[in-house]
Amino acid sequence: MIRTVLLALDTSTEFCSVALLFADSADSTHPIDFAAAPQYADGDVRVWFCHEATGAVSSTRLLPAVRELFNAAGLELADCAAIAFGAGPGSFTGLRTATGVAQGLAFGLGVPVVPVSTLAACAEAARLNTPALPPRVLVALDARMDEVYWADYTFDPADPKGDWQTLQPASLDAPAALPLPDVPFALAGNAVNAFGDRLPAVVAAAHVDREALPHALPVALIGLRAWGAGKAVAPELAAPDYVRNKVAHADHGRAHAG
Repeated sequence: MIRTVLLALDTSTEFCSVALLFADSADSTHPIDFAAAPQYADGDVRVWFCHEATGAVSSTRLLPAVRELFNAAGLELADCAAIAFGAGPGSFTGLRTATGVAQGLAFGLGVPVVPVSTLAACAEAARLNTPALPPRVLVALDARMDEVYWADYTFDPADPKGDWQTLQPASLDAPAALPLPDVPFALAGNAVNAFGDRLPAVVAAAHVDREALPHALPVALIGLRAWGAGKAVAPELAAPDYVRNKVAHADHGRAHAG
């Protein structure tokens, strides 16, 4: 059986989050307490992770944290098969940091990268927190400026090795503008804390997980499945997904077209 070592990085929030995954398979469905000891095991998957509130200095903490995890796991950086990173949306500076470090390490090691949506990572975190989560998950993160980053996902609970299917990719809207799924759904993300009842999905959701936030562990688990499905890309193709910039450019184009 082929064993895989995958490094995952996320600095999309005020946390510096790093995970080192060692796996014989991509099956991971058990609940996890993210506040417990910084190690996770599920069958043939083991993950060591570091998740620290670093604020604006994530860039200085990221590489030391990577070295510490490899030491804790007894592995070498050269053992890596791929590097996953939280591509966004999130803090612009943080997204550039994770992308740049992932790209630099991947170039040096000659391995591919796996961009992972931070919103998909929230959905994965919610599923890890609650095994009986509804298959439909609406993710909403506080984007500041009285807006939310959001996306709509679904998964097949009968297929634990299956991945998230994106029904609506990462978008940016006012809290009240989020469309509600027409089936029972879970709401994940910190927009609940920021906007409360101004977010109609709070009342409509069958389950709310306000603690499901970007974290390198779900980034690693999604990255492993994506890597196994052949979705990794060359390091030079690594790029942040700012989302807010996309909206600004679209609005600018519409203004000139009019």
